Amino acid sequence: MYDVTIIGGGAIGFGTVLGLQRQNPYLKICLIEKDEVVSNHQTGHNSGVIHSGIYYKPGSLKANFCVEGRASMAEFCIENNLKYDKCGKIIVAYEEEELPRLDNLYERGIANKVKDLELIGPERIKEIEPHAAGLKALYSPNTGIVDYREITEKYSQIAMENGADIRLGTSFEDFWDPKTVGQNLVLETSKGTIETKLTINCSGLQSDLVARKMGVAPKLQIIPFRGEYYNLKPEKKDLVNGLIYPVPDPKFPFLGVHFTKTVHDGLVEAGPNAVLAYAREGYKKININPKELLSSLTYPGFVKFGLQNWMTGLKEINRSYRKGVFVRDLKRMIPEIKSSDLMSGGSGVRAQAIGIDGTMIDDFAFEFTDKSIHVLNAPSPGATSSLVIGKYIANLAIEKISS
Repeated sequence: MYDVTIIGGGAIGFGTVLGLQRQNPYLKICLIEKDEVVSNHQTGHNSGVIHSGIYYKPGSLKANFCVEGRASMAEFCIENNLKYDKCGKIIVAYEEEELPRLDNLYERGIANKVKDLELIGPERIKEIEPHAAGLKALYSPNTGIVDYREITEKYSQIAMENGADIRLGTSFEDFWDPKTVGQNLVLETSKGTIETKLTINCSGLQSDLVARKMGVAPKLQIIPFRGEYYNLKPEKKDLVNGLIYPVPDPKFPFLGVHFTKTVHDGLVEAGPNAVLAYAREGYKKININPKELLSSLTYPGFVKFGLQNWMTGLKEINRSYRKGVFVRDLKRMIPEIKSSDLMSGGSGVRAQAIGIDGTMIDDFAFEFTDKSIHVLNAPSPGATSSLVIGKYIANLAIEKISS
């Protein structure tokens, strides 16, 4: 029997294990993950950025968690000799109409207490990124890059060393209501049953499905959006020193295609776009799960979202299938970039919660019962903030167990 069982072996799942162990090292903790490796989905397929907290609405969970999360993540990497490069980031305005939005981002960053932000002009842009263009930019020198798969593997190692039971290749299937089996929940898994006082659902792309299996009825649904990348050819990686982002479209929650230096021998990624994935784990265009696709397309919230954003959606699909369109957008940032400078890269799938009214849920979202905590929306900066989110969830969990 366990005090807490966590479903999902990504950064937030393992961050929660560490948060619980730091709060109470005597807790009996189990984590189950359906795959044979940790961080196999969102955590292992993101761009590896430690975000600073510029984009998020002041006072939101994203803003509060990210600023503290950046510092704790950098400290964790340094303490554990993990790959970390504080390479800095510029968010660049290329057109006059983008300048007010850039200024608003600066004000938002200041409100969120992001340190050392600087608005810079063309000359300073060239000093930081010699090949970049732009009218004006927001410079965040403390933004960094890491390898979140490596970080989560370290989380897992520490968790096991401190006594957590980590069960890979074990999927959640059902649960028995505590009213019928006494005080504790009984989870049905692919490898037997688990009795637990509290369950924490950190299952990312599957989180709403797990919640519904456990009797929770969230007023949202996870819609999978695939992001596709190109990589700069090795001989062209010196075109980018750090991170180059456009000013985001305020009507769309994604940050636009951008250049991201990585910690993997200076590899530079270009992207991602954002298109509907045809499966919750649909990393390629050919990955189609008819049941999951139908669920997305017939969800009233997604229908409303699609009607409101159909033009942007068509542009993203066009960019997905036509490399030239992708390159055209990249040329705004680095004018000398050519199609021949790019080779196919990886992809990721973002679990984006959409409300029944068609709005994308902009902040982290949680739901609670007496015996469960459900993390229902944890996109970027979820990985950056994973230790802080873990601490937050741990506080809630211990309060529930104690009561």
